[in-house]
Amino acid sequence: MGNPLWLIARRTFAEGWVRLTATLLAALGSIALIAASLQFALRAQEAVAGSDASEYFRADVLVRGGTADPGDPFAPPDGRIRLDRITALPSVAAAAGDAEVAVTASRTDGRGIMAAAEGRTLLRPWVPDPRLNPYRLEAGRAPSADGEVAVVRHLSRAGELSVGDAMTLTLPHRAHRVRITGIVTVQGRDAVAAGDLVLAPPEAVRRAAALPAGSWQGVWVKAAPGVPAERLRGELARELGGAATVRTAGSVRLAQAAAASGEGASIAGVVGMLASVAIFVGLFVVANTFGALVRQRTRRLALLGAIGATPRQIGRLIRLEALAVGAVASAGGLAAGFPLAELIVRLFARDGFDVSAAAPQTGWAALTVPAAAGILVTQAAAWRAARRAAAVPPVQALRGTAAESRERSWPRLLSAAALSAGAILLFGVAVAVRAEEPPGPDRTFVVGLMIVFGAMLAVTGLAMLTPYFVGPLGGLVGRLGALAGGETARLARATITRSPRRVSSAASSVMLGVALVASVALVTLSAQDRFREAGRQVMAAEHAIASTARTAEGAPAPLPRDVAAAVAGAPGVSRAVALTRTQVTPVSSPVPGAEPLLVSAAGQDGPRDVLRLGGRPPAPRPGEIALSSAVLERLGLRSGQDIVVRAARGRVALTVTGAYHDPSHLFADQALVAQATMDRLDANAATQAVLVRGGSREALARAVAGIPGVRVLGRDAYVEAASRPLTRALRATHGFAGLALLLALFGMATTVSMSVAERTREFGLLAAVGATGRQIRAIVRWEAATVVTLGTALGLVIALGALTLLHVTTGSSYLRPAPPWWLFPAIAAAAAAATLATSALPTRRAAAVPILTAAATE
Repeated sequence: MGNPLWLIARRTFAEGWVRLTATLLAALGSIALIAASLQFALRAQEAVAGSDASEYFRADVLVRGGTADPGDPFAPPDGRIRLDRITALPSVAAAAGDAEVAVTASRTDGRGIMAAAEGRTLLRPWVPDPRLNPYRLEAGRAPSADGEVAVVRHLSRAGELSVGDAMTLTLPHRAHRVRITGIVTVQGRDAVAAGDLVLAPPEAVRRAAALPAGSWQGVWVKAAPGVPAERLRGELARELGGAATVRTAGSVRLAQAAAASGEGASIAGVVGMLASVAIFVGLFVVANTFGALVRQRTRRLALLGAIGATPRQIGRLIRLEALAVGAVASAGGLAAGFPLAELIVRLFARDGFDVSAAAPQTGWAALTVPAAAGILVTQAAAWRAARRAAAVPPVQALRGTAAESRERSWPRLLSAAALSAGAILLFGVAVAVRAEEPPGPDRTFVVGLMIVFGAMLAVTGLAMLTPYFVGPLGGLVGRLGALAGGETARLARATITRSPRRVSSAASSVMLGVALVASVALVTLSAQDRFREAGRQVMAAEHAIASTARTAEGAPAPLPRDVAAAVAGAPGVSRAVALTRTQVTPVSSPVPGAEPLLVSAAGQDGPRDVLRLGGRPPAPRPGEIALSSAVLERLGLRSGQDIVVRAARGRVALTVTGAYHDPSHLFADQALVAQATMDRLDANAATQAVLVRGGSREALARAVAGIPGVRVLGRDAYVEAASRPLTRALRATHGFAGLALLLALFGMATTVSMSVAERTREFGLLAAVGATGRQIRAIVRWEAATVVTLGTALGLVIALGALTLLHVTTGSSYLRPAPPWWLFPAIAAAAAAATLATSALPTRRAAAVPILTAAATE
């Protein structure tokens, strides 16, 4: 690098530390957001995967009644198996019956306890045989009587419970108060891949699962000494025939780990997409601040050229400064990333996605990637500034003002054209994906990813073109201002058109902030309005009884089914219907490999009086199933055709009775059956809510006052609560967009402050020829008006264009480019307030600088 350049760099740091501090803070904020995003992604992946802990690690073979879904290792079996058929074999050393019931755990005050990320809370039997028991007691003792349970450590920490405390378990048919006798871990972990476990005496679990005496959903088997697990699996398979599915415990553990790891990778991918926005904002902010830094030092860089420094040396000087800034920003951003990640974890946990079971990550990826990103971001952001610094002619040192030198237009136009072509290409890929791929979350994710990256390129391309918009817009602002501000506005017009790069730099920061806010607001408002509209259209009931607890997806947790009977007798109630739901898998569909279906039931008499479904389907009779039109088309079925599904109680043959449509996607999105059919499919089907016609809110509240953890909601409130799983991605975006917006606002403040500070000499000369401080401040305010107008207009164009593309490519009615009338004026007012606030203090300082001091300023 050379000793003279190092001395110059040291002097620059010593004399210009305030300017570099602003740049450093901008870079540090960007790296902190990158580090926090990566930290959250790694913790989410570990929490979802449940690490390598498995409750099956002491077992050799697992026997599951009936058949098990090979694509979902967490799905319960659909048959029953008697324990005595297993223990009678000589190759079996020990066996324990197994069953699982999905429950909701609540504190004594009724607040639900969230399971580990993407997991469930399951009631499972305590295994008394030490040869098979995988649970290590960390405190207390094993449960031995009805009403006693042991819980995994994550549940105790999330619920702030300890041994001896009471909690409420919401079972499918009733709520049950239990007392905690022990806290356990599995292989040293706080939870397992399936989620949180509540362990009760085996007979209590068998009764909760509605199993006959001596029968279980599955059996854990320990092989006799000298008997390999694979040999025992073969013997059990031959003995049980088609009555059960027999697998080695090792293969089940591997399948669960792979499935959980894949789910964790998908969560990390979504978070990574959001983190890419942080990287983009960081590049944008740091590039702007370095550009302003180079403009401030134009004369000094020109003097270096005049005394013999080569363009290459000047460029290396800027890159050296960027390296120092990047190193410090990486260290500070890495440290700040940990508390910022905790904030993100808390924000997601409030929405039902709790990854606190995973400890902060300190591996090489969590530490080196943000550090390397800090260096790369600052170097990439300073690349253009270094080229511009190297191109400063020595004659610039003789100029007395901060006027910008003319630059060639074709490189800027060529770069903007290349970025625009890249954005168009990504938008084209989104359109092609929509045309080729079937509807579903995978298609929506890929389309959204292409739109986001295309919008980033479009923002960058527009930022490069903003100098060409400054001249005409500045002239327009000047002419309008001349009518109101006279000579001051004309002078502002001259300063605006003389320095388009300075104005465009601040405007591009405003554009980025407006684009972030407007995009998130447009998508959120569109989805909320559509859910509210469709929910009102479908839900005919005036009230809904729902749980105060929430699932891992953020929806209200299941209720005990006896809530419907409790409210049916309330004064004024004409109908109270339990809306139940379970999952089945078609096994006789014309389409091979059909995905599982969510089947709903709304009372014995069907959904009449409480739901208005599209197509007006008749209430399905026992043995019939009504399918939504989309599912009917996807499965290749027609009315009157028979279909066999695999459910929790085995295979059931049903007759398709017709098609319907649920535009809200909240009540019966895929399939609808009678309650009697639901009992055949799954006796423990989850009760999503109780829909109520008639009665008052107060009367209903009195009717459920003795049931813990339930609440009475109106139509709009229930629709909002039920739609939370479908809008969780939007709420996740809010957190990241908010942090990125703060960074963009800081970058805007830094850029505006530096652009005002670099004109200290100019303001001093204006004061020397008679301009007052009030007039100087007015000049800056007119310039700020140009910045706000340009940045807001371009930001709104980007946001509205991105939403329009999302609507076209996804075909979703929930992403409609129809913003409310007040949104754009509100965003424009906020942008104006932010710009004026960030320019007020530096403007006052510049206007107060003595004339002689200003004349001596670089």
